[in-house]
Amino acid sequence: MHAIFVREYGGPEVMAWTEFPDPEPGAGEALVRLGAAGVNFMDVGVRTGPLPAWSLPTVLGVEGMGRVTAVGDGVRDLAVGDRVAWYYHKGSYAELLAIPAASLVKVPDDVDDETAAAVMMQGLTASHLITDTYAVKPGDTAVVHAAAGGVGLMLTQMIKARGGTVIGLVSQEEKAAVAKEAGADHVLVSSGGGFEERVRELTGGEGAHVVYDGGGPATLRSSHLALRTHGVHAYYGVLMGDMLLNPRDMPNSILMSYPVVGDHVRTRGALVRHSGEIFDLIRTGRVAARIGARYALADAASAHADIESRGTTGKLLLVP
Repeated sequence: MHAIFVREYGGPEVMAWTEFPDPEPGAGEALVRLGAAGVNFMDVGVRTGPLPAWSLPTVLGVEGMGRVTAVGDGVRDLAVGDRVAWYYHKGSYAELLAIPAASLVKVPDDVDDETAAAVMMQGLTASHLITDTYAVKPGDTAVVHAAAGGVGLMLTQMIKARGGTVIGLVSQEEKAAVAKEAGADHVLVSSGGGFEERVRELTGGEGAHVVYDGGGPATLRSSHLALRTHGVHAYYGVLMGDMLLNPRDMPNSILMSYPVVGDHVRTRGALVRHSGEIFDLIRTGRVAARIGARYALADAASAHADIESRGTTGKLLLVP
């Protein structure tokens, strides 16, 4: 089998299409033939690194879906032929993977392969943000950064499904229509800060209940100022850079949160439950995956170049 292998940090050119022996499932594992792998900014961070808990050399990728081709000893709830998906397994840019069965969820028959591959990481991230981080209620107003991106599109749809109002931020005018199509009530074009006054205008001077911010230090101050008293700033992502934060500079008694999706699915039961909730939203038409582009797995370097350009929308997929 082949996989995308990285031996040294660098640009997309360090990603090598490399042949490896076919893996075999160990005890508690399932062997899965990849159907599609999701591309995430985390993958870029691993390649350009270093990132905590990752080291080189490595096979890139953390997310995808496929079919079970064999199971190891002790696996009882999966069988050969099952369609499965996962949100975090290192080395997912590979044609064959041996994955712990506890990390896999079955994909419903009426959810297609590409959708299943597209919604695990970003869908679970959005689920965490709108529930455990700040439980969106009918009438709440949320500011969503990068509203035309993978997480942003998931967030927008899930917030609307819970009765909230979405003010979406996009970096380019041409992305505004994508955010609007996902259900954003208002879309502001902003490549950095400076959006807080418009948010306050749209909220009658009160500010938003929550800001979902994957934008990094450049947007930190504006995100704070866009919040109402006791509003929540959910600051997520792994590639945002370091920041200096003086609590005395935080206005309006706001609350700061750094949500990590792993805390949303700390147990097998939580993973099955929350992924099932996402699949139900898809099956009932309240959430749809927007596939921004598809690439051959062997051409993963092109996908990385495109996502780093910040010109993409939706979810990028790699297909064997």
